Amino acid sequence: MVWTSRLPLRRWCNSVNISSFDDLLCAARAQTEPQRLLFVFTKVTLPDDSTPEQQARFQTGEGGALEPLMCVDKAPDDLGAFEALVEESRQLGHDWSIVFVSSLSGRAGAAPSSHEADQPLQRMIESIKAGSFGSFVPFNRQGDPVYFE
Repeated sequence: MVWTSRLPLRRWCNSVNISSFDDLLCAARAQTEPQRLLFVFTKVTLPDDSTPEQQARFQTGEGGALEPLMCVDKAPDDLGAFEALVEESRQLGHDWSIVFVSSLSGRAGAAPSSHEADQPLQRMIESIKAGSFGSFVPFNRQGDPVYFE
């Protein structure tokens, strides 16, 4: 797997172009039903059984495996700037590389609770471990979208 933040990510979600964290927040706030945003923070690691070629690529910032470190759910209105999310994660002591974001839609005008987000967050973690994360929006620590090749 190759990842880079040098290439722009443009993901269309419900006819909204998501190319920044602010775009994601705007899209979540604009939905007809209240949303709960789901975050899985990961770090990029080099597997123990990596080849010399994989090790060399890893040293240049490419390749590696994604290891989920922590997850959290938040209402879009509880989030301000991306930097606040980074600071909150820093206070928890985790050095992460990429955060994957998804959303959980409410029903009948009621936002999903944190309890309702538990199972979807666990499914996100399992999907990331399995390398299946195409339905999530990834950002690096600077808040830039990440593109996977």
